[in-house]
Amino acid sequence: MPEAVMDDHEVVSIFPFDDEQIDALLTDARECVLMWGTRDGWAVGVYHQFLWRDGRFWITCAAHRHRVSAIRRDPRVSVAVSAVCAPGFEPRGSITAKGRGVVREDRETKDWFYRALARKAFPTDQAAEDEFVTRLDSPLRIVIEITPEKWITFDGSKSDRMVRGEITEEELGPRLSSDAVLMKRERAARGLDPEGR
Repeated sequence: MPEAVMDDHEVVSIFPFDDEQIDALLTDARECVLMWGTRDGWAVGVYHQFLWRDGRFWITCAAHRHRVSAIRRDPRVSVAVSAVCAPGFEPRGSITAKGRGVVREDRETKDWFYRALARKAFPTDQAAEDEFVTRLDSPLRIVIEITPEKWITFDGSKSDRMVRGEITEEELGPRLSSDAVLMKRERAARGLDPEGR
């Protein structure tokens, strides 16, 4: 077991998903939380069905929703996805992406996206898929495309394997600043040994 983190249960940045796991989880997951900032500084998030395609998140809602005007004003958003929302994915864990959103209203985007989202929602029921496409294709509906710029991931199985002493140093990711810098600062501010000894 890696000595550097053997007794440090608060270090979690060393348990990342790899690129293949990120793609698999986001492809399988049914829901995400889209988060944005309001004009007065509040962080807000709502659940959405979504599609992961071409390295981007695709979400839809009506144009009059506050999130649409917020994204047009400031495109910085985050999207969070839990493995709980991905019935075919193992291990447990979560992914958050910081990215930028763009509001799409063109017919070409709507046509492929509505059909793809409906197929994901109803993979074995053509009638339900077709009905969902019809419901989605309303005059007020827009599509939000989100391009990730930074990932925050947590692979729960790696953490479990660490506790059981079954993981190697090569399987771990680097300590990110939250664990390499900020944790030491917080420990020192609380009168604790910054190194956790």
